[in-house]
Amino acid sequence: MTLATMHELPGDPGILPGSGPLLRVRGLTVDFRVTALGRAPETVHALAGVDLDVRAGEVYGLVGESGSGKTTLARCLLRLVRPTAGSILFDGVDVARLRGAAIRRWRSQIQVVFQDPVGSLDPRSSVRDIVAEPLRLHLKESKAEIDRRVATLIDEVGLGRHLLDRRAHELSGGQCQRVVIARALGLQPRLLVLDEPTSSLDVSVQAQILNLLGQLRHTHGLTYMLISHDLSVVRYLADRIGVMYLGRLVEQGPAREIFEKQRHPYTRALLIAAPDVEGVTKRRVLVHGEPPSATAPPSGCPFHPRCWLYVDLGQPETCRTTMPNAVAPEAEHEAACHFAQQTESQSSHEVAQ
Repeated sequence: MTLATMHELPGDPGILPGSGPLLRVRGLTVDFRVTALGRAPETVHALAGVDLDVRAGEVYGLVGESGSGKTTLARCLLRLVRPTAGSILFDGVDVARLRGAAIRRWRSQIQVVFQDPVGSLDPRSSVRDIVAEPLRLHLKESKAEIDRRVATLIDEVGLGRHLLDRRAHELSGGQCQRVVIARALGLQPRLLVLDEPTSSLDVSVQAQILNLLGQLRHTHGLTYMLISHDLSVVRYLADRIGVMYLGRLVEQGPAREIFEKQRHPYTRALLIAAPDVEGVTKRRVLVHGEPPSATAPPSGCPFHPRCWLYVDLGQPETCRTTMPNAVAPEAEHEAACHFAQQTESQSSHEVAQ
């Protein structure tokens, strides 16, 4: 099975994307102070005022180049990074203010699936102990009841019970990722953060894991935040997509619209650069150069030094001097671009490589 043969899942009337935000992020800013040998200290602007909502029951896909801020955002949601400014509300509760037992209760509601399943498991522990560990920490249940729960979770992720006493180092990458997913599901979370969940797997195994995630979403009524650089993965799973560039959300919209009529030049460039379904990269280039340094972002629109539309329009002063309005978190489809309509109308724009 390949990504091209992944089956579509039937809709579940119990899951209602759009029934209200489960997660609200407002003005999220993260600055890191870094010091290089022989150089003055610098501030890295990893996130620059991100606003977004993740609705209950949906899959929100977050895409962008390396260094765009996707993983930093995820780490903030998990309280692994302290924001410089802004707020994170989970079901109306300010995550930053949680203390003690409230943190433990909250952590049971948001779990993570990492991109390196092998590295995220203790190679010396058995599958049984790995999946049981969060249950033992959070639940006051007997060993027999925990063992029953573990066996059920292993069944749900498609692993045979004969693997329960295997060590993590004895499993394949795909099997390890299924164990990670089983562990994440143990506390019946409401939100799963999927950080590049298939990037280290073979293509055929990727398809199996994505189908599993889709099935579990519908079975358990889960909400996903999917972080990926692989647009085919995002296209398959996501209901809505947010596009990040240099620590900012530059476009957001329904997955179908993002792929069919982009409104930000950067989004269009990402899609043009992505391999097609046959795995052949389109021989067209819209963006040149590397992203600017996060220690010294450009004035005006952060993307304008690399923007093909900026060149086509004669390098408007507005792009150089004025920051576009931020994408509103409640917007159905919006882009942080002064000339978003031109991007959408030039959807057939191509530049020969």
